[in-house]
Amino acid sequence: MSDMISSKIHAVLDYIVGILLIAAPWLLGFADNTAAMAIPIVLGASTIIYSLFTNYEYSLIGLLPYKIHLTIDFIAGLLLLSSPWLFGFSDRIYLPHVILGAFEIVAVMLSRKATDTIRITK
Repeated sequence: MSDMISSKIHAVLDYIVGILLIAAPWLLGFADNTAAMAIPIVLGASTIIYSLFTNYEYSLIGLLPYKIHLTIDFIAGLLLLSSPWLFGFSDRIYLPHVILGAFEIVAVMLSRKATDTIRITK
């Protein structure tokens, strides 16, 4: 069951989720210059950046091992999911953070732990 998402599909999801996280505050109405807004933007931008450096399909520079990428994804998902309580904005908004954080965690759990093709960098 943990091999349902190939590394190629995971790579596409990384870029889509990164963009969605950056846009979420405006799309979902919490663009209020608080931690609730900043956390998904920072995590989204970070996801795009480390995806560009991951050794998998659709990256620019394959320096970061895919398994480490998955670990970072998992930690980012946990941070996003728990951020409303960690940073004290759960009384205003929490559902987008919980849903997107849980999605990231589930995506890692369902992803193949090896890439479909190995990029060789010089």
